[in-house]
Amino acid sequence: MNFRTPALIDSALRGRLVVSCQPVDRGPMDLDGIVVALAAAAIAGGAGGVRIESARRVAAVSRALDAPIIGIVKRDLADSPVRITPFLEDVAELAAAGADIIAVDATARLRPVSVAKLLEHIRSLGVLGMADCSNVEEALAAHQLGFDVVGTTLSGYVGGDIPAGPDIAFIRAISARMPRVMAEGRFNTPASAAAAIDAGAWSVTVGTAITRTEVVTGWFADALKA
Repeated sequence: MNFRTPALIDSALRGRLVVSCQPVDRGPMDLDGIVVALAAAAIAGGAGGVRIESARRVAAVSRALDAPIIGIVKRDLADSPVRITPFLEDVAELAAAGADIIAVDATARLRPVSVAKLLEHIRSLGVLGMADCSNVEEALAAHQLGFDVVGTTLSGYVGGDIPAGPDIAFIRAISARMPRVMAEGRFNTPASAAAAIDAGAWSVTVGTAITRTEVVTGWFADALKA
């Protein structure tokens, strides 16, 4: 099913969980088949949609599941700190692979392609756009540009120490000003995900606590050592 309209994506994701199926890079679970299995397990467990990295894996998940897919491409660039879907060709490949929403880094940082041009290309391909932001100003700017979904994805990840918990204040500050705020970033417990909805989030993305086995195992192992 195609979920590439605001009405359909609202029906599928409002008030629901999205699971980011991105295993630890080069870890034992970093395999296409495992990503498809993680996505299927997430939907079976009650998630409304999934977030998938790379056009290849988006295509594999799209063939296996009838659920909304947020697609991204991650790159490590020598001349820019932007990692999430930095190029127009990334957008085109994700759309062709079957992504319903394409997420891009929408931070105010040095980048190879402007946020506005990325959104223009997303629109031209008939896909919904999501802005991964780090602060209120970026979120408001993305909303003004016309992104369908605005995420708190990069709060705490653009410099300095990474906070321990999610940025609920960020969600609260923007939720009344735009229709689809995706809470994302360090939502590691069911209680914190529920708190995001209470703060006005449209949907909540959880990744590490569900799909990064090595990290979650480390939490328990460290607690026992302590």
